[in-house]
Amino acid sequence: MPVYNKLVRDFIPQIIEKTGKSFDTRILNDEEYIDALKGKLQEEVNEYLEADNDSDSLEELADVLELIHALARTHRASIEKVEQIRKQKVEKRGGFNEKIFLIEVEDD
Repeated sequence: MPVYNKLVRDFIPQIIEKTGKSFDTRILNDEEYIDALKGKLQEEVNEYLEADNDSDSLEELADVLELIHALARTHRASIEKVEQIRKQKVEKRGGFNEKIFLIEVEDD
């Protein structure tokens, strides 16, 4: 039996159950959950970086966004709060739309 030891989406146990396969799960405590979310975020970011077409890239970005939603909740914040902070940063420092690549800055 393959061992996964990773965080999965909420409906995965029911999906596996429908196949008739046996499986084992457990509920993580808060600390384990945050660590697992961070690990899953890294996994999904890597999958995004390795995606070789727009469709796969968007699928992976959707997974990254779902993890950002979950991580915001672990900080007792809504995605709207994260979005508010993002907008404040854009207002103060801009976004990444102009494709500006900083090469160097003169040292004082």
